[in-house]
Amino acid sequence: QVQLVESGGGLVQAGGSLILSCAVSGPTFSIVKLGWFRSAPGKERVFVAAIDWSGGISCAADSVKGRFAASRDNAENTVYLQMNSLKFEDTAIYYCAAVDRATAGYDYWGQGTQVTVSS
Repeated sequence: QVQLVESGGGLVQAGGSLILSCAVSGPTFSIVKLGWFRSAPGKERVFVAAIDWSGGISCAADSVKGRFAASRDNAENTVYLQMNSLKFEDTAIYYCAAVDRATAGYDYWGQGTQVTVSS
């Protein structure tokens, strides 16, 4: 089974930058896409960014476009989320998730990493 482990969260001042990592293990041949989601206190989990596992095509939500970008290192089986110009409202638990080619759904999730932006 695919396993995902996020790291890199922490406390950062508004305007600062942070890079999150998502280490992928298991049968990576079954993955077609890796996505980043976040869950702010009292709010539902929402999509942040995603990247195709093979082609590297990425996309981002309008709320973070131009500030956040997903990338991947297939040799290391790791996906990254570069976050720049962080805002207080970016404070959330960030999760990475993988889409299985058999179901086309986000079937695998990491445990999450906390990002706190101080204003």
